[in-house]
Amino acid sequence: MEAHTVTILFLGDDGCGKSTFLSRISQGRHKLGGRAQITLLRDLDQPFVFEVRARKGLYRFEFYDTSSPETWKLLKPDLIVVCYSISQRLSLINLQRVWIKEVRTTFASGDAIPLLVLGLKRDLRSEDDPNGIIYPQEAYQVAQDMRADKYMECSAVTGELLTEVFDDICNTAVRTSTEAGGQSEDGCTVM
Repeated sequence: MEAHTVTILFLGDDGCGKSTFLSRISQGRHKLGGRAQITLLRDLDQPFVFEVRARKGLYRFEFYDTSSPETWKLLKPDLIVVCYSISQRLSLINLQRVWIKEVRTTFASGDAIPLLVLGLKRDLRSEDDPNGIIYPQEAYQVAQDMRADKYMECSAVTGELLTEVFDDICNTAVRTSTEAGGQSEDGCTVM
């Protein structure tokens, strides 16, 4: 059986946690829960390939990270995951001001590509943050305003909600291979 290839692009500010997230999931499903030693993937190794067997068949997910700025605009992604760091308010602001505009202007079908919003570094949400705490409700509202399909958050370091986020990304990616596509009809949902 031939695998369906799905291209997944991760966008977001440098240092928001995209590489750590991808490095953690690359260790395998059995290591997604709890704390684990993380060896960061090298940018030269992109795409980061994951083969997943689902009820509907075999899928080859090719994950790309914006750490290679000279090439990501040349991709034709089937799914875009825009990321921000829960511990850095500026990364949430840039999600609204920079990254969503990049999606809409770079990709001709920017409004039709399924778009997920992912808050990373959940373990660093702090009451002592001088910029104020970014609560899930605030980020969810940003995701709704961007007309994203789903809002999710997790911690790659502690493993909190990591399995659920990975499953959500995979489920959306599988739907992109159907004629109906992966974009939700009802707008943003919370994971």
